[in-house]
Amino acid sequence: MKTDLQIAQECTMEHIEKIAQKAGIPTEYIECYGKYKAKISSEYYDKIKENKDGKLILVTAVNPTPAGEGKTTVTIGLTQALQKLGKNAIAALREPSLGPCMGIKGGAAGGGYAQVVPMEDINLHFTGDLHAITTANNLLSAMVDNHIQQGNACNIDVRRIVWKRVLDMNDRALRQVVVGLGGKAHGVPREDGFQITVASEIMAIFCLAKDLKDLKQMLGKIIVGYNYNDEPVTAHDIGADGAMTALLKDALQPNLVQTLENTPALIHGGPFANIAHGCNSVRATQTALKLADYVVTEAGFGADLGAEKFFDIKCRKTALKPDAVVLVATVRALKYNGGVAKADLSNENLEALKRGFVNLEKHIENIQKFNVPVIVTLNHFVADTDAEVAYIKQRCEEMGADFEVAHVWADGGAGGKALAQKVLHTLENKKSNFTLLYEDNMTIEQKINKVCKEIYGAGAVNFTPAAKKTLQQITKLGFEHFPVCMAKTQYSLSDDPNVLGRPEGFTVTVKEIRISAGAGFIVALLGDIMTMPGLPKAPAALNIDIDESGNIVGLF
Repeated sequence: MKTDLQIAQECTMEHIEKIAQKAGIPTEYIECYGKYKAKISSEYYDKIKENKDGKLILVTAVNPTPAGEGKTTVTIGLTQALQKLGKNAIAALREPSLGPCMGIKGGAAGGGYAQVVPMEDINLHFTGDLHAITTANNLLSAMVDNHIQQGNACNIDVRRIVWKRVLDMNDRALRQVVVGLGGKAHGVPREDGFQITVASEIMAIFCLAKDLKDLKQMLGKIIVGYNYNDEPVTAHDIGADGAMTALLKDALQPNLVQTLENTPALIHGGPFANIAHGCNSVRATQTALKLADYVVTEAGFGADLGAEKFFDIKCRKTALKPDAVVLVATVRALKYNGGVAKADLSNENLEALKRGFVNLEKHIENIQKFNVPVIVTLNHFVADTDAEVAYIKQRCEEMGADFEVAHVWADGGAGGKALAQKVLHTLENKKSNFTLLYEDNMTIEQKINKVCKEIYGAGAVNFTPAAKKTLQQITKLGFEHFPVCMAKTQYSLSDDPNVLGRPEGFTVTVKEIRISAGAGFIVALLGDIMTMPGLPKAPAALNIDIDESGNIVGLF
């Protein structure tokens, strides 16, 4: 069986200028990064911003399991299938992070015959966006420490600096560090730490900013720490917002690439779906909607995290309105939720499937709370049996969800035609009346309770003393109107990664609350959320190499 990389390297890519023409973008408005990558000039959006928006299709999934779900694969395969049906379609995806690529997860550009290419470039340095975000983040850190060294005019309490440095790599040794050692000339000693770049608030801001002006304003509102009077000190107070924006100017332009079948794809931005909102950039999504009749995008992790945040954060802040949701599941994932060990997932087991279906059931119900039509698709595996597929189809349709099987991993766009036709049928016959889960004027505590109880199924929500103190601070600072960004495990609907299926009536504990004033949301942490992962015992980097001809191998 060919690896994803082998399939990608056998693809005959078209020059990126031809892909731009296919998307309707004049050559003068793209900036080429070699033959197969380009950025779309910011000037071009101003020329098309009055165009009618296409249909927006969100792809989400059940809670991820070791069996694999293939959300990105379905997103790409569906876009290819729409193109095969003669539709003007574009995919809008997140950029992969180098950390997981070199760690345990591997690449994030789809799989099989539903991939975006050039796969190696996209998974590695791409067009440098993540490097720009890393540099902007660390410039702010450097300016904070320099401000303290040069007299500390803002009276910053060095014990209450909340801004951390970042690196786009899994490196556990950097989670907790001490900076400023070596004597007076080298700075003021203090505790610090690193996060992975995709966990930086700048990444979240980057993906929510509408334009450069908006980007600068949001960057300026970042709280870097607090002074001795318990007042927030911002990036604007430090004077860093202008230079940070300058570093991000080119990065803010969406990246244009192609799928294996030469369908245009925009890949731009990639915030964590735990500590941030897990969606590609607003700029890319809005550009795609002005270019195509159908835009297929995705949100990170399961629907309890990614889809909820897509709706309640991204759509709230941008007036985007999804027309349909494709909810990805697999027979294997549902049987895993039903208690089947990973080694036995290829065996037919209808009883386990029935037990595990409750996870999919809850996700369908959650999406229906937002009044958006939902199409459930099974990402097909060769061991799936007719009886298993028939059971899931019946249950989904009984719940008012449309259903179709996708064979995109094995057959690309051709394997997604039935799904694409089902999506088109749904768009034509079911109207989206998109509504948000909660209103801006609710308190932060009420918003957290709403998400935990209605989306996760919790019976009660407890707040630690530290979280309660931050709630008081939020009210004092006037941030009550912010949406909430829930940071919890992706592996369960609850805050316990070991609880599968559909838990109900459990108690959630909000351990910590963080203020992302620049991004404009409040982060509620349900447990310990790792923002700087470590490498596993056998990291994927051990298998990555390059031959004498410059061909990369081992990247999957």
